[in-house]
Amino acid sequence: MSQRRHKTYISVADYLAGELESAVRHEYVGGEVYALAGASDRHNRIAGNIYARLLRHLGDGPCEPFISDMKIKVAPEVFYYPDVVVTCDAEGGDAYFRTEPRLIVEVISPSTERIDRHEKMAAYKSVPSLEEYALVSQDEMRVEVYRRTGSDWEVSVFTGAEDELEFASVALSLSVAEIYRNVRLPEVNEG
Repeated sequence: MSQRRHKTYISVADYLAGELESAVRHEYVGGEVYALAGASDRHNRIAGNIYARLLRHLGDGPCEPFISDMKIKVAPEVFYYPDVVVTCDAEGGDAYFRTEPRLIVEVISPSTERIDRHEKMAAYKSVPSLEEYALVSQDEMRVEVYRRTGSDWEVSVFTGAEDELEFASVALSLSVAEIYRNVRLPEVNEG
């Protein structure tokens, strides 16, 4: 016989205050907090490669990139930590979260893919400032770029090292090889 688990509601204010003191990052959805696990070396290299290119490209402009530790408020009671985000928030906002992402990149693994591809994608697409959302696989050379086209979204998929992709939202072109620089992908056994 299973017991029904009672969920404890955490207010946004308590969540934000707790994150200032917590050694572990948590995402927040509708009053519940979810601890984030550590990431693999492949995950970190991919996110780092993208962040480094964005940092050099954006320079001192009005938009700035962040990697993994900047929360995005996507709804009044939803906060996520994207792997890489470019925001164009006006000065004077909160120092610990942003509200106007232009580009969000999530590096997906088997344990995060379902949430990144469904729950987070739906939430991110509801943010008016978001122009592009990218899913980058850590286990194979595959980048999906979802781009807002008016009221709809289109997707482009890149799987070859020589493929050039563009983050049009920030006018940055880069190759798939640059994204996967120094990443050792698992070997696929073909039977």
